[in-house]
Amino acid sequence: MAAHKVTTVWKGDTIFESDNPNDTKLLVGSDHIDAFGPKALMLSSLAGCSGLDVVSLLKKMRVEVADFKMDITANLTDEHPRYYDKVTVEYHFYGTNMDEKKITKAVNLSVDKYCGVMEMFRKFAKVKTTIHLHEK
Repeated sequence: MAAHKVTTVWKGDTIFESDNPNDTKLLVGSDHIDAFGPKALMLSSLAGCSGLDVVSLLKKMRVEVADFKMDITANLTDEHPRYYDKVTVEYHFYGTNMDEKKITKAVNLSVDKYCGVMEMFRKFAKVKTTIHLHEK
């Protein structure tokens, strides 16, 4: 069984520095312009996980897109502990003559099979996904 370990060190005020297994550093905190908030970082992790899957699958399928982005919107509960109970992931693809079937297949494989962060989110939130193709 694989395990991951990060070390997080308090840097003062409301800032922490967290390392990554590849030794990259990341600032986490609140009310600091250069730090990620913990909950926003979760959304970035979701986008990164699924995005890596989609890009890899599209490459294997020999599908080219000019650009690709994801917008994630999440609803935060009102009561403490506050958590995301509804999450919408919008996949936006830009290009010409895009293969809608293969793009949809790549996204669905990520959402339903490969993205572990997506599966974690489904344990506590209702997750909705949409795909948007934008012809350039």
